[in-house]
Amino acid sequence: KMQTFRYFAEFEPGDEAGIVVSFPDVPEAITQGDDEADARAMAREALGLALLSYPRRGLPLPAPKAKGKGLVPVVVDPETAAKLAVLERFRTAGISKSELARRIGRDEKAVRRILDPMHPTKIGALEAALAALGAQLVIGVDAA
Repeated sequence: KMQTFRYFAEFEPGDEAGIVVSFPDVPEAITQGDDEADARAMAREALGLALLSYPRRGLPLPAPKAKGKGLVPVVVDPETAAKLAVLERFRTAGISKSELARRIGRDEKAVRRILDPMHPTKIGALEAALAALGAQLVIGVDAA
């Protein structure tokens, strides 16, 4: 099953000015922008940060269910998507950090960094971790 980390957002006029963005499936992700382009950029960042908070709290990622008229699809940046994929696969793999370290040929300290939601990790390390967890990173393009 392909995981895309795409959630639908509601863009509404703000009380004072600008555009407020919220995500029905990710209530922690709420932001605003000065105009639509700024709101989209802020939405992408807010969604990524909110989703990264789920593994930190030991929670599974929310399922993207919301759809409907007026909702706008938003995807997280590629690095965040790869990090989320690793965290989600590790959560359900039932293996230890030391076992993952053995599988990717790195020490446990490196694996702790890979599994830290807030630690920036190079895409190659995330790809190796995904392979060790029985998954592969697939890059796709979707017409906006």
